[in-house]
Amino acid sequence: MALALSLAGVGVILFIAHSSREPVTPLQKRQPGMDRPAAGATAAEQNPFTLGKLVPGPGAPATLAGAWPRFRGENGDNIATDRVVRAWSPAGPAKLWSVDLGEGYAGAAVRQGCVYVFDYDQTSKADALRCLSLADGREIWRFSYPVKIKRNHGMSRTVPTVTERHVVAFGPKCHVVCLDAATGRLCWGLDLIKDYNAEVPPWYAGQCPLVDGDRVILGTGGDALLIAVDLATGQVLWKTPNPRDWKMTHSSVVPMEFAGQRMYVYCGSGGVAGVAADDGRLLWETDAWVISIAAIPSPVPVGQGRIFLAGGYNAGSLMLQLTQADNKITVAPLFRLKPVEFGAAQQTPILCQEYLYGVRPDGQLACLDLHGKVLWASGSASRFGLGPFLMAQGLMFIMNDDGHLTLAEVSPSGYRSLARAKVLNGHDSWAPLALAGGRLLARDLTHMVCLDVTGSAP
Repeated sequence: MALALSLAGVGVILFIAHSSREPVTPLQKRQPGMDRPAAGATAAEQNPFTLGKLVPGPGAPATLAGAWPRFRGENGDNIATDRVVRAWSPAGPAKLWSVDLGEGYAGAAVRQGCVYVFDYDQTSKADALRCLSLADGREIWRFSYPVKIKRNHGMSRTVPTVTERHVVAFGPKCHVVCLDAATGRLCWGLDLIKDYNAEVPPWYAGQCPLVDGDRVILGTGGDALLIAVDLATGQVLWKTPNPRDWKMTHSSVVPMEFAGQRMYVYCGSGGVAGVAADDGRLLWETDAWVISIAAIPSPVPVGQGRIFLAGGYNAGSLMLQLTQADNKITVAPLFRLKPVEFGAAQQTPILCQEYLYGVRPDGQLACLDLHGKVLWASGSASRFGLGPFLMAQGLMFIMNDDGHLTLAEVSPSGYRSLARAKVLNGHDSWAPLALAGGRLLARDLTHMVCLDVTGSAP
């Protein structure tokens, strides 16, 4: 999302950008129960999955190796292993195909030659999980279910998670759906609003589902802080208490290991918490990191019990340190940085070989060591706005707001731009990138493109 992510961006800028196209409904103060079905609603209205529709298409899976099966890639670090070229022609990487999408910022997941993207069909007023061919972009299948959504700086904004047999997606209004990855057949669905008293975050949900083995981990807020459900059946395995009534954010759940314990780290509305992977018990929590408007980037575990957090809305960044004593885990801040030093308005920073790389709120790419020292910034001539980025072979692909893609060489010693080209014609090119089989998937508000970054295509 996670999208997650996801992703509100800077509210004032977004309002100006969209108000010229269509009036935006003013946000109302959210009250408990606003998103619940109205009294007297039919079973079908309360459970849109019962009206789900599966439509096969003409596409077929590509015979291409490589996978990007979830938000931030196979290892959740936003680093690809694909070999890529270090230079492009002036026209940029070859565009292999493109596809139209409903308004949003949802990125792609890739596995077994298929591209999975969560979409919104504005004509049918339905969420739609689409499976496309990585070879040519033709649709293999589409599963949709009715959900009424108004434009609010886009609709869909999450990345599905796909395993060998299943694909799980998180909808704008907190519907979670699991399908057979090959056929699109419905396995199960959850309505987190109805089932857990969750609240839809401002600008809709941006959390990307975490699949950990045979379980799906979701940050719900409301009646539970986190829940774990069986991947195959959707049955709830455990629920984490939520005594402080934290709400759902756009941030996605992240796994980490500490002191021999596997846990899940989640940024809720009231702080950050660690939850035991085996039974969902709350291991620790802190209110040292709270973003009042929207928590979007995910936590980044950096080793030795440290967790790096970055955000927008003047939050800057924070490093937390976990400590265990007498079978109890405590947490305390190690250092905090101002936004002008290192923050992240929308995209989660990348940890690579003990260094953090991310785009600050001023739009510059910056490198930070794990002691809080900023080693460099890309400079005022290289600003990237709210766009996404990923790493491959010591290089970074960095998108800016209006569809310009930059290829840069980065290391702790500095930043060097190698190539730049406009690859998207729209605006708000904020969806997380995906790289698999030498193909880079990128999108703006209404289009997705597939680019060859190996230099092998004509």
